[in-house]
Amino acid sequence: MKVAIVHIYSTYNNTKMLATDITGAETLAKSSGGILTKSQHKEGSPYVAMKMAENVAATLKSKGFESIIVKVRAAGGIKSKNPGQGADAAITSLTRSGMNIIEIENVTPLPHDGCRPKKKFLSKKKQ
Repeated sequence: MKVAIVHIYSTYNNTKMLATDITGAETLAKSSGGILTKSQHKEGSPYVAMKMAENVAATLKSKGFESIIVKVRAAGGIKSKNPGQGADAAITSLTRSGMNIIEIENVTPLPHDGCRPKKKFLSKKKQ
């Protein structure tokens, strides 16, 4: 049984997928929102993430991999700690493509009181 690791980096504007072997040294397949769609505002959509996952799953199957470990990552740091809407759709599509998911792990980097966040936006109030 060959196992691969699928890294999903999902923000609100884009989704990227990278499939590596179990050591993480060799890249097996990769895809991003910009490869599949021309319009920038659709790069982070669930439909594009679903198509991306189908392409990655087909490439992995052709190379003989049937089980995967999924690592989901958001922007993290002082940015958003929640993955975008494409991560959920990508995981669902990987399962529907016939891949056996062993583990789903959230690897979003969290600060231990590192950088100071940006100041809050104050709108001009009408009086």
